[in-house]
Amino acid sequence: MKDRKPTLAGGTAFGHIRVERVIAEVRSGRPVLVTSAHGNVIAVTFESLDDSFLAELAPVAQGRARLVLAAPRLRRLGIERQAAGFIALPTLDFARIAALSVELDGRIDAPVASLTPADEAALELARLALVLPAVVTVPTGAGTTDVAGLLQVSDTEISDYRAQEQHALKLISRAPVPLEGAPDSEFVIFRGGEGLRDQVAVIVGKPDLAVPVTVRLHSACLTGDLFGSLKCDCGDQLRHTAKFMAENGGGMLLYLDQEGRGNGISNKIRAYRLQAQGFDTYDADEVLGFDHDQRGFAYAGTMLKQLGVKSVRVMTNNPVKIAALENAGLDVAGDQRIVGRLTDQNVRYLASKRDRAGHFIDVLDTAPPAHGGAKD
Repeated sequence: MKDRKPTLAGGTAFGHIRVERVIAEVRSGRPVLVTSAHGNVIAVTFESLDDSFLAELAPVAQGRARLVLAAPRLRRLGIERQAAGFIALPTLDFARIAALSVELDGRIDAPVASLTPADEAALELARLALVLPAVVTVPTGAGTTDVAGLLQVSDTEISDYRAQEQHALKLISRAPVPLEGAPDSEFVIFRGGEGLRDQVAVIVGKPDLAVPVTVRLHSACLTGDLFGSLKCDCGDQLRHTAKFMAENGGGMLLYLDQEGRGNGISNKIRAYRLQAQGFDTYDADEVLGFDHDQRGFAYAGTMLKQLGVKSVRVMTNNPVKIAALENAGLDVAGDQRIVGRLTDQNVRYLASKRDRAGHFIDVLDTAPPAHGGAKD
């Protein structure tokens, strides 16, 4: 277990603090300064922009601003590209920026250039803050580090942050919490994995740690888990898993704060709106600038190890989860499928996961209907 203890200024712990403070600024819609040995930039996310903000930014930009977009969005705009890039913004026209960033009929209207290290770090900040991956950056020069009191962070601190946080987990609290269908359950709360988010391990029954433990990695799904959305099978998977574990020697259900395949609830709902217009779950994410899956599961392995687990049997349809636990050093002794109800609203979603992401789903025997869904 790693505790993030203060070190000398400039050390790892203070770098984490700077990143987390800057993430809060980004989520609040404020610009930040990203520093790099190759040049610094003021960065502001698309979600923060409007005409009045751009009018204030224009004198600072002096025609040097650029729009940083992720590779999936660039492909949707009509340029086949595997890496993120930027488009020059000689004038700060909100309508043009919006068309390039989010609109369905947007098309590339200028050359796309490769990102600088500071641009790439600014895009990663948007991802960490769970906002749309579209950022306006303004170069300020390598020596400029005090811009109107903006919080600042370096590109190396940002690039190191996610990898380090994957293993910076601390057990915070635990208590018995009886569940319907699994009355002998305990909730164990960890802090970390993805910044200062809280991750939950639900220990069902009394699993024997000397043999492979039944485990499920379940990413949070507000719409399905809590409200019973018919667009996915997440709620069914969650409750069926707990009941199965209670009736079959116990197990551990990890409830991970990774809403919307790691995109956050606001972007997930944006994707749902696109699905209502005919896009499948993966195409909808690409329109918004996201890859097929933003999640990482390395910290799930760390949680299990801290709970004394060495060998697992995984309840999942997702081969990525199986590989992640193996890569974390756990022995995966087996895996089994877990599928909820088929509805008119989720069959296309399940088919998309099977056909486009390689999920092990073999219960589909009807043609996909018109709408998609969420995640596994």
